[in-house]
Amino acid sequence: MSKPIYSHRVEAVLRWKQVLPRLALPVISLMLVLLLLPSAVRSSAPGYPVDDSFNVDAAFAKARKAYADITIAHVAPAAGTVVERGLVYRQVGERRLHLDLFRPQSSAPDIRRPVVLLVHGGGWRSGNRTLQEPMATFLANRGFVTATVEYRLSLEARYPAGVQDVKAALGWLRDRAAEFGIDPQRIAILGASSGAQLATLVGVTPGLEVFATSASAGKDSIQAIVNLDGVVSFTTPMALKHENAPHKNPSAAGAWFGGRYQDVPELWHQASPLEYVGADSPPTLFINSSQPRFHAGRDAYIARLTAAGIASDVMTHDDSPHPYWLFEPWFTPSAKKVADFLQQNMK
Repeated sequence: MSKPIYSHRVEAVLRWKQVLPRLALPVISLMLVLLLLPSAVRSSAPGYPVDDSFNVDAAFAKARKAYADITIAHVAPAAGTVVERGLVYRQVGERRLHLDLFRPQSSAPDIRRPVVLLVHGGGWRSGNRTLQEPMATFLANRGFVTATVEYRLSLEARYPAGVQDVKAALGWLRDRAAEFGIDPQRIAILGASSGAQLATLVGVTPGLEVFATSASAGKDSIQAIVNLDGVVSFTTPMALKHENAPHKNPSAAGAWFGGRYQDVPELWHQASPLEYVGADSPPTLFINSSQPRFHAGRDAYIARLTAAGIASDVMTHDDSPHPYWLFEPWFTPSAKKVADFLQQNMK
């Protein structure tokens, strides 16, 4: 005797109830893996890898464990400050690189103002240009034209791509000096952490062929440098202790260079600003945390400037975290020091 139709249907439903969990399990597992993967291995919508682990909120949560009273730095544009976002300054293949511009509104078309290019940190791997927005806004509110720059990080392109990008941004700014009211003879560069290493390297290597692009050729000179807690040598004992430590596989610097110091020593030397600083270098301001590892090479760098009669200055925040520039009570005194130094050295 054949089974009733409803019996077949019941059996079919039961079979599907048994099969569905097996079908769903791989999908659920894949979703969990993607969620648990470090952000460094995710891809952003444009199709290039992005590590978003270094951001203000994460840095704040970490720093607040030791500094309970800190607050995230915020600066609003003044009534006369113009903000232009997402300006494309370079295209490499399909990849468009952007900067955000902050500038005082001017009724006189012939006014030319000093400009500051700001380079974010994040271990040459993470971070984005918005990290420098409080400092950019603070300086723009005080009469500077400022630009926060996006550059390619180590997951997307190894050294020296990021250096070339930053230099290309300088060329872009100089090409548009009249449009944005920029004085091309008064351009400074400021960076934080790994961005400070980049900014200092860019500042002491005008015209160096290995970093040159068609956009930057003859347009990459700098009149002042501000280094916020970035190393200026990768090869001092202090730098090698941290960036070439055996347990780091690789370190942030090693990932950027594509090898440990013993593998590609020429790149570690080539990317060290200390290798180039001398009589033709710009005045340099260092604002440091109380973390000595981020001062690697600083004293030797300053000694060479001093020997050449070039201005330098150091401000140190005692008992402070490495990314102090993101937080009060350190941001405002740092920003004031930056503005004073630039006004004195870019007259």
